[in-house]
Amino acid sequence: MAAFSLSAFKIRLISSILKEVFSKNTPLDRAYADHFRKIKLESDEQALIIRLVNDLIRRLNYYTYIAGYKKVKDMKNHINALICALHVEHKWPVPKNLPDTEKFSEKAAKIRKAEAQEDEMLKYGIPHWLDHLCRGELGEVWNHERKFISSEPNRYIRINTLRATVAEAKAALTSENVKFAEVEGMPEALVILGNAPLFRTKAFKDGLFEQQDLGSQQIAPFVKAAPGRRVIDACAGAGGKTLHLAALMKGRGTLIAMDDKEWKLEALKERARRDGAYNIETRHIDSSKVIKRLHNKADCVLLDVPCSGLGVLKRNFDTKWQDRTAEINELKQIQAQIIDSYSQMTIPGGILVYSTCSILPSENEKQVANFLEKHPDFVLEEERHVLPSAGGDGFYMARMKRLTAKELEAKDQKSVEATTVETETEGEALASTANDAPLAVEAKLKY
Repeated sequence: MAAFSLSAFKIRLISSILKEVFSKNTPLDRAYADHFRKIKLESDEQALIIRLVNDLIRRLNYYTYIAGYKKVKDMKNHINALICALHVEHKWPVPKNLPDTEKFSEKAAKIRKAEAQEDEMLKYGIPHWLDHLCRGELGEVWNHERKFISSEPNRYIRINTLRATVAEAKAALTSENVKFAEVEGMPEALVILGNAPLFRTKAFKDGLFEQQDLGSQQIAPFVKAAPGRRVIDACAGAGGKTLHLAALMKGRGTLIAMDDKEWKLEALKERARRDGAYNIETRHIDSSKVIKRLHNKADCVLLDVPCSGLGVLKRNFDTKWQDRTAEINELKQIQAQIIDSYSQMTIPGGILVYSTCSILPSENEKQVANFLEKHPDFVLEEERHVLPSAGGDGFYMARMKRLTAKELEAKDQKSVEATTVETETEGEALASTANDAPLAVEAKLKY
């Protein structure tokens, strides 16, 4: 590996991608699409560029330190220094005569590299604002999880059982030289091995699978949406979980996908046609009336609410280099509003699932606890945390049941009885104390 050297063309390509991300705030996936559309690269060459750029941005503070600078926000002006630091990291010959690298010292960079590897914040690419936030909410759990937050993600797919059996989908992938491994306990999930161009395969075009993270694949089964039921995915987005729900419902029943961004619903319609998910209806949330019309209409409601996305930083790592604390606080208010309002679409006796791709308790179990305190007609059945250390992204899900009038009456009666017993117990304790007190005094006087 030491003899390897990036060509001048690859260096210019990496530099151009970084400039688009740093200077224009272009999302990384879009920057890749913009550049790879204009040039022809072999799949292994493209994979190399993606791997190197991903690592540069995933651990931007690490490479910034090696390059000899202090602030990641300044690196848009020192991109070639980052590329030199990348060569130092991989023990490749450092390119000569790159613009604006006159002050770059390979010897000094090697010393800084050794220092950076001793600092976990730098080694794992953790910005200070993120460490402060997560340490405050997660404590020791964060010390274990942060290295997984910054690790390179696996690629997972979900076999679409509306189009093929698991065996048929596996055979189709194998015929196109796609290498994969099974996931224990999740027969419809596969982890992709290697850099196979999944979206170019006939299997994908035929709707045999969807790319979906392992954590995300756990949410739809958690909803317990059976065939023939009326189900609402109220924050559907591009529809990954909606399509999974459709498969679990075997295409039977009504599945309403809702979102406040109409273009996402249009993208979902296209995916649904490819997947054979013909029971999906879309509703654009353009006013509160859309929600009110569906009050007490759904057997199951899924609220995959807007969140910080701190559980999916493995793949959205370019978002972490700006302090998002204020944005996250605003999102918490939105989450509380959504669960308060959208929960009313659940029928008495129906299921409400609240989920996020966050690892913060303040976005997860605390939101659910606050909701349940305000809405005694809902009770918690189960909650689940999926942490990044499990292999996929981080997710949280809580399943709640809306009580029927009879169940609510029984719950209230139990509460009254429990209060009565507690009061009687307290009264007996006070009486006992009062009766014992004179004896204690008397005994003391005798001595």
